[in-house]
Amino acid sequence: MESISVSSFQLVSHVLTLGYAAMAASLIFFILTIKTNLPKYRMSSVLSVVVMVSALLLLFEQQNQWVEAFTLNAGVYEMTGNFSNGFRYLNWLIDVPMLLIQILFVVGVAGAAFKKYLTQFATFGVLMILTGYVGQFYEPGTAGEDLVMWLVWGAISTVFYIFVLVLITRVIKEGKANMAKSKALPLFAFILPLFYVSWTIYPIAYVMPLLENFELAIASQQVLYTIADVASKVVYGVILQFVSSILSQEQGYEEV
Repeated sequence: MESISVSSFQLVSHVLTLGYAAMAASLIFFILTIKTNLPKYRMSSVLSVVVMVSALLLLFEQQNQWVEAFTLNAGVYEMTGNFSNGFRYLNWLIDVPMLLIQILFVVGVAGAAFKKYLTQFATFGVLMILTGYVGQFYEPGTAGEDLVMWLVWGAISTVFYIFVLVLITRVIKEGKANMAKSKALPLFAFILPLFYVSWTIYPIAYVMPLLENFELAIASQQVLYTIADVASKVVYGVILQFVSSILSQEQGYEEV
């Protein structure tokens, strides 16, 4: 029976709790600040609200599953129940397309280009998550463990991730050109490195089961996934909100 120390169990529990608390606080923030933007930018905030609700429910459920999967025995927590990342992938299936699409409402992409990016983001984002979802069924340490299949599906998911990186780089480049004279430019420019770092944490977390130490593998994976969720959803969304507010002010908008 696999087991982890009390400190590792509590670390993951605390991080998951912090994660859904961050989503809850950000949900209130996006609702309260939506009217600080021009109407044309507000869909970005609306999508952030949806993402926060989805992520909040997921992390709350993940925290409950974590607690129920382990039993304290002789000073260590033994894994006596089921725990997986399946619900995370279902959450990402909702969130990822929305996170990718919401930036389009801020950068000024319109017409045929908007539709093209929207289709590509939705397609590659969904395929990235679905292939990763299939892969997690073969994860080392699970009932269906198959190292080769796990790595193959992970690699396929990563290919779609690279496509997403290429697209988001193009979109941000266009956005920077459109904001060349705006005070929002430095803040907007920060999105690209944030995106590269936060989204790359996901494939790193995916391969954590390669670690031979069960405790280190499962704890580090949950912590990394949650850090990535907060950075790629909360921090990203807040930046887009502030960028939209600055652009709105520069275009003469005043909150009613």
